[in-house]
Amino acid sequence: MTPLWPHIAILGFVTAQRLVELPIARANTARLLAAGGREAGARHYPLIVAVHAAWLAALWWLAPGRPIHAGLLILFALVEIGRVWVLQALGRRWTTRIIVVPGETLVARGPYRFVRHPNYIVVCAEIALLPLVFGLWQVALVFSVLNAAILFVRIRAENRALEGVHR
Repeated sequence: MTPLWPHIAILGFVTAQRLVELPIARANTARLLAAGGREAGARHYPLIVAVHAAWLAALWWLAPGRPIHAGLLILFALVEIGRVWVLQALGRRWTTRIIVVPGETLVARGPYRFVRHPNYIVVCAEIALLPLVFGLWQVALVFSVLNAAILFVRIRAENRALEGVHR
């Protein structure tokens, strides 16, 4: 029988990471709104939360006891380093919502020097890779498709909001 502690450690890390990020995102959102920021795309935000919560729940339900693919776990760890890089580049401007503050310049450091939406690249990789670490290709496929659909809506909303302020 496969021991459960590695599964709990991996999923616990990802869950804790998300739970730690939520109050940071809320504080940054409040600060940006207080600075005159406006939220865009609020209607689709609950769908993003639902997809991410369902993804984590599916992993907690299906992953324990399954074999762990070490190579994919290492790749996932590298993606998490990318996540930290994105968060550091955005700093106090990082939030889970789309908040645009008139007069602010776009972030052009870190991974934003190379691509416009590196956070979404990281999220796509996370949603696909973590299930694959446990051999759950069906979970990777279903949630990658759901994530792609919601990101299609979100990126369009974000680009419209940024174009309206950063011309």
